[in-house]
Amino acid sequence: MTTKAIHEANLEEVNDLGKNSAEFVVRPLYYGYGNTLGNSLRRVLLSSIKGAAITAFSIEGSTHEFAAIPGIREDVVDIMLNLKNVRIKSHSDTPVELYLEIKGSDQSSEKDGDKRVVAGDIKLPAEVEIANPNQIICHIDDPKFVLKMHLIVDTGRGYLSIEKSGAERVHSDMIALDAVFSPVLRVRYKVENTRVGQDTNLQQLTLTIDTDGTITPREAFEEAAAILVNQYTALAGNTMVESAPAPGINTEEEDTGLMLPIEELGLSARTANALTNNDIKTVRDLVMLSDSDLKNLKGFGAKALDEVKEKITELNI
Repeated sequence: MTTKAIHEANLEEVNDLGKNSAEFVVRPLYYGYGNTLGNSLRRVLLSSIKGAAITAFSIEGSTHEFAAIPGIREDVVDIMLNLKNVRIKSHSDTPVELYLEIKGSDQSSEKDGDKRVVAGDIKLPAEVEIANPNQIICHIDDPKFVLKMHLIVDTGRGYLSIEKSGAERVHSDMIALDAVFSPVLRVRYKVENTRVGQDTNLQQLTLTIDTDGTITPREAFEEAAAILVNQYTALAGNTMVESAPAPGINTEEEDTGLMLPIEELGLSARTANALTNNDIKTVRDLVMLSDSDLKNLKGFGAKALDEVKEKITELNI
């Protein structure tokens, strides 16, 4: 009696459903692996993808979160809730301080005459972007009032409680915010039976990912898969299990160029060293990484990325 090997999964389709929504179809899967992969990917996508959020702020003229500020329609609690809805992307691993200064207007476009203050009014450094610039922060109801705010943006994963945020404040006089760093808003998955040739005992996983616009669904999907790979690799130790190719794949046609060592690609010494120093030894290791993964490698810049892309194109991989 022969034991049937667990074959590799294939990402067969990626269908864009909207600006920040996409559907990923993985098939064919060994029976039972639809739920195994779907559930693990969903949990990681919702809890562990890196993101950014406002974790503290201050308003000139306000000393605590229960204050009412003359000149602003909303109280500080309402402003806190609005700030938590600002979707931010930060390219910095350290806290970044933002500044907002805006004056009321006698010629406001608002029907009630109040000046609307939105996320797009925040002054941003080069390393920070806002995905929803029309998000309302507050309304200025006094044309002579000048709103001055300082905000702290930090990066992280999962949820940051207000107690921990307060303990880690950059400035002790700021009001702390609890934060949900995850840029993934919703994940749904569906498992269906499928077949390849005469093999009917297979499954298909369809995973739908919605993000907040600070990251693409594809980037979120690949980061979640990479996190799981890292976790399971650490647990596996030195044990290796050889996987079979997916049904319908002809192993005789496998591109031997994938096993080519990085040193033989003809890359510049700086680019080749950056790859090997990050434990990328073959072309297969290289093509498994997304553009985002490569940009995050230590010592690997934009010029190196362009060089690698050009070389991969030449190899027709």
